[in-house]
Amino acid sequence: MNKNLYVGNLTANVTEGVIRENFETAGKVMSVNIIKDKYTRESRGFGFVEMETEEGARKAIELFHDGKLDGNTIVVNEARPRRDQGQGGQRRNIGRSGFGGGPRGGGRRY
Repeated sequence: MNKNLYVGNLTANVTEGVIRENFETAGKVMSVNIIKDKYTRESRGFGFVEMETEEGARKAIELFHDGKLDGNTIVVNEARPRRDQGQGGQRRNIGRSGFGGGPRGGGRRY
């Protein structure tokens, strides 16, 4: 069963190839994904590595957690499951008219 790892505190210079090359020493790497800002396309300083086996994931954590990569001390942990984001960040205005008056209807009166 594949195991997802979180890799944090990455520098902007680190590429997916560099991460893959390092993590291959612990076991077979299925995928590497560095998270990037959607507007600037620059690294947000963390990513995920999917290892093929649990043993490979454990070995990668032992080898690389608190290790150095491109001058930074990196963090390597088991990735937590993604939280449900609900409505995609949209706010809900239940019980409000949308004219600033809230549930009482306030607003301007002429």
